[in-house]
Amino acid sequence: MDNDRIKKIISSVKSGSISVEGAVKKLKHFPYEDVSFAKVDHHRRLRQGVPEVIFASGKTKEQVVGIAKAMYKKSKKFLITKAAKDVYNALKIRGAVFHPASGIISIGEEKKKRGSVLVLTAGTSDISVAEEAAVTALFLGSRVNTIYDVGVAGLHRLMDNKKYIKGARVIIVVAGMEGALPSVVGGLTDKPIIAVPTSIGYGTSLGGLTALFAMLNSCVPGIAVMNVDNGFGAGCLAHKINTL
Repeated sequence: MDNDRIKKIISSVKSGSISVEGAVKKLKHFPYEDVSFAKVDHHRRLRQGVPEVIFASGKTKEQVVGIAKAMYKKSKKFLITKAAKDVYNALKIRGAVFHPASGIISIGEEKKKRGSVLVLTAGTSDISVAEEAAVTALFLGSRVNTIYDVGVAGLHRLMDNKKYIKGARVIIVVAGMEGALPSVVGGLTDKPIIAVPTSIGYGTSLGGLTALFAMLNSCVPGIAVMNVDNGFGAGCLAHKINTL
């Protein structure tokens, strides 16, 4: 449920094309709908500007499908993260898209794109997290560019893309291993940086903790740091900054 849908219902009552009882029926599950195993927050987009998103990991396929169908019935849109292809197959909703690189399933992406979000990765192994960020920001209505595999082991690759860094309103930098790339990018631009550590790396990367600590301890001011592998969170924050 969003502002436009509420205004349409109110206008329909005013014009007489829908009865008061009909409007009440449409708003019956506002602000949330209890589907026994979940309370679907249809009100969240109105409150926060970002709709509730389904985190598929830890849920059964049936639970994910049930929540998604409840959302689709009310708003004709949903975003599912950390999902597998079998969930997409079980949905059977025409128009839904499975993004294999990120594990996202979506429908109802905002058509009007605004601003400019740039997503960078240190390595190819970081792409799945970066794609989660990119697909999320796109879904919410941001214009997104992606540049992958420009880590500190070959900085000339990054420097070849300075025009994209200069043109972005906000930059998401995704890196595993030692997590140095956000600091390097932050030293090249005055744009806000959202750093995302990934769990990619050898033993002492400690599942992404080494990259996380490096990003938190960056000497470059103005870097926000997400949790390990949280591309979705980065995409949401980037969109909010991009559309201020």
